[in-house]
Amino acid sequence: MYNVILFVSIVVGLFFTGKLIKHKSLYPFMPLKYNFKKRRVTFKKVLELLSQINAKVLIETGTSREGLKGVKSQGAASIVFGKWAKENEAILHSVDISEESIRVAKMEIEVQKLDKYVELHLSDSVEFLTNFKEKVDLLYLDSYDYSEDVEVQKKSQEHHLKEFKAIENQLHKNSIVLIDDCKLPGGGKGKTVIAYMQTKGWQILIEKYQVLLLHKDFTE
Repeated sequence: MYNVILFVSIVVGLFFTGKLIKHKSLYPFMPLKYNFKKRRVTFKKVLELLSQINAKVLIETGTSREGLKGVKSQGAASIVFGKWAKENEAILHSVDISEESIRVAKMEIEVQKLDKYVELHLSDSVEFLTNFKEKVDLLYLDSYDYSEDVEVQKKSQEHHLKEFKAIENQLHKNSIVLIDDCKLPGGGKGKTVIAYMQTKGWQILIEKYQVLLLHKDFTE
């Protein structure tokens, strides 16, 4: 009987250990229950870098439409970076062309008490970035939804390149650039913009589902 109980205990222990390993949280920064999965490694590194450079101005293109409900599917970056901004007296500018996305995001941001630190902008992202005059510490590119349609893929890739070029002059040697949805058929959202950035002195630090880039002159 003792051996049976021991065996069951081991099996149960291994089961929950496996579940914990697969659970990619940002704890203690975010509650343990949120599983960031394929974005955990890059988000964690970006949060470290933001503190390292004492970031004050963050930009996100493509607002998190589902808030924390979309942690697994979309990453909930508006909340993650908004929370960091709140804790570090910074500002996150999140821009989206969809009125509905902005409306829903606003509700979640207010629930999380981040409205003083997250500014939502209803605008075409390229236009917004073109007119943005402050120096940017974090640029997170996640607009123009990707799909299996090859034409949509090309348009998404071209759009992200236009975004980067629009804000390029406001970046500095210690700016952080993170691009979402890169490990997808056709090269993902970052294919074209990453190729361009590499000709301008930007280097890939982490290349996974998201790609994290720093300038070659980044100061450790």
